[in-house]
Amino acid sequence: MQHAGAGRIAGQRRNLREHRLARHRPPPWIGRIIGQRRAECFGLRRNIRTLLPSNGEHQVFERGAAKCSGSHRRRSTAGGVVAAAFTIAVFGWGLGFYGPPIYLHAVRETRGWSLALVSTAITVHFLVGAVVIANLPRLYRRFGLPMITKAGAVALAVGVTGWAVAAQPWQLFAATLFSGAGWVAMGAAAVNAIVSPWFVRNRPAALAMAYNGASIGGVVFSPLWVAAIGLFGFPLAAAIIGVVTIAATWILAELFLAQSPQQLGLAPDGDATPPTTTAPSMPAARPRAASNLWTDLRFITLAAGMALGLFAQIGLLAHLFTLLVPALGAQFAGIAAGAATASAIAGRTLVGWLMPPRADRRLVASASYAVQIAGSIAWLLAGGDNLPLLLAGVVLFGAGIGNATSLPPLIAQVEFAPSDVSRVVPLIVAIAQASYAFAPAAFGLLREFAPSATAAGAAPALFIAAALIQALAIGALLAGRRCRGSGDARGYRAVA
Repeated sequence: MQHAGAGRIAGQRRNLREHRLARHRPPPWIGRIIGQRRAECFGLRRNIRTLLPSNGEHQVFERGAAKCSGSHRRRSTAGGVVAAAFTIAVFGWGLGFYGPPIYLHAVRETRGWSLALVSTAITVHFLVGAVVIANLPRLYRRFGLPMITKAGAVALAVGVTGWAVAAQPWQLFAATLFSGAGWVAMGAAAVNAIVSPWFVRNRPAALAMAYNGASIGGVVFSPLWVAAIGLFGFPLAAAIIGVVTIAATWILAELFLAQSPQQLGLAPDGDATPPTTTAPSMPAARPRAASNLWTDLRFITLAAGMALGLFAQIGLLAHLFTLLVPALGAQFAGIAAGAATASAIAGRTLVGWLMPPRADRRLVASASYAVQIAGSIAWLLAGGDNLPLLLAGVVLFGAGIGNATSLPPLIAQVEFAPSDVSRVVPLIVAIAQASYAFAPAAFGLLREFAPSATAAGAAPALFIAAALIQALAIGALLAGRRCRGSGDARGYRAVA
């Protein structure tokens, strides 16, 4: 009896314990959540649908995760493309634009050839580039953007090495064919072709960042060329820098230029879907035949505005250092030239980031030229020896240097159909380059035959000529505003 009673007591205690556990057992939905977390931790994604309620919540979770991941991928890829375009511009301008003046000095020192001969070679270098720029859209369609960019780097490196080893004048001019054709595949039109497919709404800021590589190219390569030639000699320096250029461009082209956003299933500006109302455009922006562009006043005035502005800019900058040396000395004149480059970077960046999407971009470009005219006036009033006015001229004129290259493609974006922009931009860049190829010589002749000034660094004829030419550029840009169709107050409307 005593043993049976003890058994009953033990059973009662066991039943009481199970009852208490049942009262504190969590509800079933807690178990489902715990199972879901366990499945995620161990990668058992197939169990998620069975553990979640059947009300579509799992679809919401999956769409949110995919959206977050896709947005990060789009933005990181587009940012990499801008960085690649920036770096390519550094090498392109560093070797093809800022290099020739240094090549001129090195060739004359080693070969003893006349200034006129080597200067003519530089003009041929830019003229050949202008011809290639006009045909870049056709080359891109046939061979692809990555291949043309790689070929441009190889041609540029070969051409610069040819400058260094040329023993006869004809060999020098043969080298200009390679250097002139190569650098434009890494120049203004190429940068626009690289960046534009990835941005519509944010294209001004993206192009501003990419085009800043052009200015950095001057900051880096101008002293680098001088130091490398002094240390290794021109041939070896050209070979080393050429190999680095080819390697860097080849890697960037493989990583960032091989696929377009459409091939990756991405939309411009990091959007999840193609934009519907992002970029301001002309109401009458319809595709045009290639021959019709030459009768389109919008195209003519845009090309004239860019060509005139760059002609004045390049012509004056080619002589600026020698004009500043008498008042500042060689060392501080070099620092002032660097300040002009820094001002160019700041001006381009500010316009790219602060310009409203629906702003009249012709007016913005005209204002940029007006600031440069103010810089020319400051230099004119300085008389060659007034330091504050000389430095004010450097800052004011420098502020518009970058915008002269980056704003015309942005004007083309809003005034021409998307299918035409890829043709318009290379054409206006080619016309501008063919024009400014003669600017240093033209300003040199003006400086030589104009009445001499009292101060050594004063060149009133050059500053007046630059201001007048840029005033003509403003007139051309403003004349193009009358060619726009009906629309809002600015003549723009929002399109894809």
